[in-house]
Amino acid sequence: MLPLILPPDRDAPLHVLCLGAHADDIEIGCGGTLLHLLSTRTNVRVTWVVFSAAGPREQEAQAGAAHFLEKAASRRVVIGPFRDGYFPWQGAEIKDFVEALKAEVEPDLIFTHYREDRHQDHRTVSDLTWNTWRRHMILEYEIPKYDGDLGTPNCFVPLPRAVSSRKVGLICEVFRSEAHKAWLTEDTFEALMRLRGVECAAVEKRAEAFHCRKLVLGTAA
Repeated sequence: MLPLILPPDRDAPLHVLCLGAHADDIEIGCGGTLLHLLSTRTNVRVTWVVFSAAGPREQEAQAGAAHFLEKAASRRVVIGPFRDGYFPWQGAEIKDFVEALKAEVEPDLIFTHYREDRHQDHRTVSDLTWNTWRRHMILEYEIPKYDGDLGTPNCFVPLPRAVSSRKVGLICEVFRSEAHKAWLTEDTFEALMRLRGVECAAVEKRAEAFHCRKLVLGTAA
């Protein structure tokens, strides 16, 4: 398997855009990758966007971003005003919100929801990501849940065991408003990362996985 390596200069600027429909989506979907990326590169700037986080969920969204972006060179956290569960019926307003982001952000790498995710809010964010940033590197993350909609990802990020453990611990610590949900347990997240680790032969047996729909492989020196 040939690895796709980010620019070799670890001090070069790298701007990452993270899009999540709800508080906890980004952390669950790509939290380990972000922790690992920020521990290995010194100049990563992150724009972190949560489209819906009402009431105590906004405090959790801010806390999650603060923990996961602790080592970022700079970070901007944006919390949207949209209603949980109603994104397809707020499409015009969300589209305007995303277009405003586009005018302010020129990312090198984008993390967003999986296009085939059965949650209607997740799909809306994914569709608008592709509609808005058409010539960017986009990785779609996965969210384990009741719907059983996990796909067959084709991009893997092996993680050190310490990073995967930190991801799981932070999620369970921060998102206490979701603690009653059957899926918010340490073994849920560990199980998925273990499975993805098997699929990519990760040295430390843990990985996060993404769907990469379009990739241009350069051959120039």
